[in-house]
Amino acid sequence: MLYKMWILGAIGLFLCTAVWRATRLRFLGRPIIKALGSRNENLRTIAGIFIVRAGRLAEPLLEESLHKRENLPIVLTILGDVGDKRVESEIRGFSGHEDPKVAEAARQALRILAMQR
Repeated sequence: MLYKMWILGAIGLFLCTAVWRATRLRFLGRPIIKALGSRNENLRTIAGIFIVRAGRLAEPLLEESLHKRENLPIVLTILGDVGDKRVESEIRGFSGHEDPKVAEAARQALRILAMQR
């Protein structure tokens, strides 16, 4: 039963991603960002892949998640991957975060951004 549930979730992510990328309607991208916090590792991975592939289209949604402090470790990492230099100073602020996972993700994102220069 659980197997079927995550498969349905993956299909939903695929459909949301396809329509989001075609229409660029931000509300359709939010479920994909939200899936980064899923308890299911497969859904988190699929969502991450879809977001990274969307590149610049995903930046506003990632920034929104950053401001809300949602799914910080993965959001910080993806922001570095997509090369969003506009939020570099915000990312830097997380490098001393009390949560070691958040702090390390921020430092990794900063290293990635520095290599892209």
